[in-house]
Amino acid sequence: MNNQTKYQLFLLHFAGGNQYSFEFLKKEITNVNFIPLELPGRGKRHREELFKDKNQAIEDYFNQIKSLRNGEPYIIYGHSMGATLGLSVAAKLEAIDDSPELLVVTGNAGPGVKNRKDFLYHELDDQRFKEELIELGGIPAEVTDNDELFNYFSPIIRADFECLEKDPFSEEGLKLKTPVYALMGSDEENSDVIENWKNFTVNSFTHEILDGNHFFIHNHAEKLANIFTNQFYKQLTY
Repeated sequence: MNNQTKYQLFLLHFAGGNQYSFEFLKKEITNVNFIPLELPGRGKRHREELFKDKNQAIEDYFNQIKSLRNGEPYIIYGHSMGATLGLSVAAKLEAIDDSPELLVVTGNAGPGVKNRKDFLYHELDDQRFKEELIELGGIPAEVTDNDELFNYFSPIIRADFECLEKDPFSEEGLKLKTPVYALMGSDEENSDVIENWKNFTVNSFTHEILDGNHFFIHNHAEKLANIFTNQFYKQLTY
């Protein structure tokens, strides 16, 4: 890929994440506009009110991407919550004739797959909420072990879960024209039904299971980078 290419990679964070959540991946990707987005109530948008509605989050991401587009090919990548939201965001972009080249989704078996646990995360009491987040992984021990830090991040994570859990299958019947590439960790709940994602595209579908838990992506940055790079490389051969 030559240095003049300005292909774009938009990254949508997981519950409780922000624009810095993908720093581990940034160093693996060159010659691409690496554009991590974030929802209100965190990071540089910490003064804005948190969303607790999925449609608000989708509209916000859609507007961010629309305002940042440069006319070149682009990919949307979302992890966990970002994967769910990314599906609807891609559909809205298709509707304005600006389809992504690929939707990459990780840590998520796709809409309509039910949590096998008998609770909703956003309804748990504080102690149980912390215990479940620790089991899920991805939150540094310095946060869960420090009450002040945890009390700061907890409302952000809880609001993000509420976005998803209040309206768990609003994507029913949605089918993209965009190809979908799904990856999950081998230790993740519901990784056995990752092929559910193929129900949401009329284009090509690829899936892989990699070693690891819900945050397996941190150990497979090179793999993700290769997926993005290979897709952009294809554009140079058209």
